[in-house]
Amino acid sequence: MGEQTAEQIAHRVVEVGLLDDRQMQAAWGEFGRTDATPDEFLQFLVRRELLTNYQVTRLLNGERGGYFYGDYKVLYLVSAGSFARVYRAVDRRNGRVVAIKLLRRRFADNQEQTEQFVREGEMGRTLRHPNIVPIYEVYSKGANHFLVMEFVEGHNLRDFLKIRKKIDPPEATRMLVDIASGLNYAHGRGVCHRDLKLTNVLVSSRGQARLIDFGLAGGDLEDNEEELETAANPRTIDYAGLERATGVRKDDPRSDIYFLGCIYYYILTGKSPLQETKDRIQRLSRQRYMDVKPIHRIDPDLPRVVALLVNKSMELDADKRYQTLGQMLVDLNIAYKRLLAGGDKQETAADLDSDAGKETVAASDEERNRLTAMLIPEHQRRVLMFVESNIRMQDIFRDGMKRCGYRVLLTSDPQRAIGRLKENAKSADCVIFSSGDIGQSALEAFNEFGQCEETKHIPAVLLLGEKQSGWREHARIDKQHRLIAMPIKLKELRSVLTQLVPPLPGEAAATGAANEN
Repeated sequence: MGEQTAEQIAHRVVEVGLLDDRQMQAAWGEFGRTDATPDEFLQFLVRRELLTNYQVTRLLNGERGGYFYGDYKVLYLVSAGSFARVYRAVDRRNGRVVAIKLLRRRFADNQEQTEQFVREGEMGRTLRHPNIVPIYEVYSKGANHFLVMEFVEGHNLRDFLKIRKKIDPPEATRMLVDIASGLNYAHGRGVCHRDLKLTNVLVSSRGQARLIDFGLAGGDLEDNEEELETAANPRTIDYAGLERATGVRKDDPRSDIYFLGCIYYYILTGKSPLQETKDRIQRLSRQRYMDVKPIHRIDPDLPRVVALLVNKSMELDADKRYQTLGQMLVDLNIAYKRLLAGGDKQETAADLDSDAGKETVAASDEERNRLTAMLIPEHQRRVLMFVESNIRMQDIFRDGMKRCGYRVLLTSDPQRAIGRLKENAKSADCVIFSSGDIGQSALEAFNEFGQCEETKHIPAVLLLGEKQSGWREHARIDKQHRLIAMPIKLKELRSVLTQLVPPLPGEAAATGAANEN
């Protein structure tokens, strides 16, 4: 390549598709010389941002491929792991900058590995959350298998930690809130991560932590010694080791919680809680998990609330660990608020070896309930239809019920509510008719709703105003259709609604967390 002329190099640039004829002619016109060396001309193209150094290196090495994957032009290599390489690229159709995760060639010929890679990508495409890096496209054809993702300006958490050494508790806890939020969303959709580690967390230039590489739950190694020790790409071997050491089933969601605790421990202290080794037998050893030094012995000056969180998330007994991400996320939010307020300046982790140090993260029941309700995913929230014409009452009810974890539909017309439920009985899980401003038509609609074939199976509540107590004897009530006299506290109304509409599985888990204290 060194003996070629600048004109020949320019022809190669056009030939491989990095620039078209019009762009190249414009570049020559601006360059203004024909006697330049190939290196001089290529560096001019780099300065004009028409080429990148990555592309120039490939051109000088005589490489004819690797400049494009599908509709994406490769700009440069971002990182290279044992399983895949990640490139920064640009979509030729719209100019959007993306990340390309390309399966390495040695795995591309392995059908089992490529199928797992595609499964991972397809699973990841279903996840849309601010703390999860989205996958836009999954490509699998011939020898090329790659994922197209959002490109995040920043570092992975391992590189971030190399610069910072360790992260102060408030910032570390905020990052954990980010990670746990994304993970909680994924768990709510039945997706475990199965490969939580520092390199699978990206920290954007704005400091937001975001997860990558979801969807591995279906592609884990089988639980037998030979496969675990010899598999070509045992990315989840740490999970296999933990689950064997603790006697839980493969794919237990609580394993994600343990390794999230490991990340928290690592970024707070700058030290890995687990012995770092590439030896697979050691990574599978129970002793590796038994030898974890309590975080308060590594840094006794850490705030007590932080050490408590780490200890609970990394309990070796899975039944003593946080049972759901929702539970952990509640405590992380509480801890973050306390750290910002400076409430733990005098409460260090130093005495956690004493009996007095075995408490959990403190919070009032009210605060815990409020935070727990906010964590219920939208698709798991029960739907309440509130029939009320008073705007102020609508606002009070909507805000109060949303804080309790419900989704609220509002209407001022009782007959419209009945009509909607007749057309689609799944529109709401419970209907609340308020007679305060609507008057007798609310009572009539409540009775009609409970008698109509299309709607009588749907729970309903009639709220009677203080001046309407005489209507009680005219209301047709039963176990599914209740009457409540106003005024009533939100807590009492929620108790009735819980009886009428039992929580969904994810909602029940969150409610369980709220009722622990």
